[in-house]
Formats: sequence, structure tokens, C-alpha cells
Amino acid sequence: MPYRKHLNKDKVMKALIKQQGVYIIEQKKHVCLQLCASIMGQQLSTKVAAVIYQRFLNLFKAKHPKPADILGVPHEALRGIGLSNAKAVYIKNVCTFFLEHKLTDAKIYTLSNEEILALLTQIKGVGQWTVEMLLMFTLARPDVFSTGDLGLQKAIVKLYQLEYANTRELCEKMSRIADQWSPYRTYACRYLWRSLDAP
Repeated sequence: MPYRKHLNKDKVMKALIKQQGVYIIEQKKHVCLQLCASIMGQQLSTKVAAVIYQRFLNLFKAKHPKPADILGVPHEALRGIGLSNAKAVYIKNVCTFFLEHKLTDAKIYTLSNEEILALLTQIKGVGQWTVEMLLMFTLARPDVFSTGDLGLQKAIVKLYQLEYANTRELCEKMSRIADQWSPYRTYACRYLWRSLDAP
């Protein structure tokens, strides 16, 4: 794995890689659906998010519902599976945007990270963090870092023993550390998140 040699230059990363082994990141299909799933999972534990997403899928005959299918579901039905009013609206916003802009997986995969971020954050309910997670987990872009992710903040503060006066200073220090991991920052994030699960 080429990322391994590069990240091993960082002592903390080297120890995490030794503990956790190798990661493979793979591209996924159905980008619109994945984005909807990401919105559903915001501010929820992984376990609760998975339950709600399965309830969502149970509303459809198709295994991978398309934007038009999702728009056909009544608002009350989305609320009924445990989604907040705002999340139900945001999911419809995503589907409407994808249809209006004729966005397909193929089209999105041709865009750069910056272009995707600029495009999708136009949707009400989709912020920078949500798009960063999409870039990492769905599009499998190898060099993405999210300074706004609370898990990454927690892991870096602990592992690199960072001291900071405010969030801005923390983000600046995080970015400086993460710059050393480029062009494999996505992989580094995986190790940092997993480190939080360690006893």
C-alpha cells in the first residue's frame, strides 16, 4: 500500500497502522442515495443511523431508490421512520437538486473535490462536513481532511497532545499536522477515527 510508506513517516500514524492494519477505500455507486444517508446519520450514533437508514430503504421496492422515487414518498412517511422535520426536508432538497441539475454518478465522478464541494453545498441542508464525508466514504477520494469533524478533533488532540485556546487555533494546528499526510489524508482519518474505539 503506497499510503503506508508515506504515513509511516509520522510516529503516531506508524503506531496506528501497526495496531489497525491496512485500509482499502472503494468507490460506491448511487451518490444521491449515499448523500441522503449521510444527512440521515448526522448527529446520530452509527448504530441508530443504520436502523433509520434500513427503515428508509424498507419504504421502497427497489434496493437503491432513485431521486424521483424518494420525492414520491410523503413527508409524513419520512417523519414516521424517525427523521426530524428538517432532515426529511433536506433529503427532498437533495433529490430535487440532483434531478434539476441532471446529476449522475458518472458526472459527479468527473468533478474535482473543490467542484463537488462548491456544487453540493448549494443544497439547503448540505454543509461542508457532509460533502467531505461523501468525498471520503462514497467517492473514495484519497486526500480529504475535515477539520470540523468532532471525532477527528478529539483523536488529534489526544494523540498529538495539542493545546489550544479556541476552535480556530485547533483547526489551524490540525491542518498543519494533516498537511504532512497529503496526498493520503483520507487514510489518516480512518486511523484516527478507529483509534477512538480502542479501549
